[in-house]
Amino acid sequence: MRPRAARDEVVIGPGGGPLRVRVTAPPVGGAANEAVRAVLARALGCPRSAVEILRGATTRTKLVRIVGLSPEELRARLTAAE
Repeated sequence: MRPRAARDEVVIGPGGGPLRVRVTAPPVGGAANEAVRAVLARALGCPRSAVEILRGATTRTKLVRIVGLSPEELRARLTAAE
């Protein structure tokens, strides 16, 4: 996650590596975490409630779970969103 970026976006890492989520929200009061959830939900076409931050609420590296989508569906939706 990169807070205070110029725009909200999801970038797939080289070779299909980890996702990089850039958000315009500052890392204050959980605003950046909520922005990450919203950006991922929009990119995946799922409700924000389906995106859960499991670990890393106070760090840039996060582990998220997307409820209701298989890994294959996730990959397909992310590559379609590029």
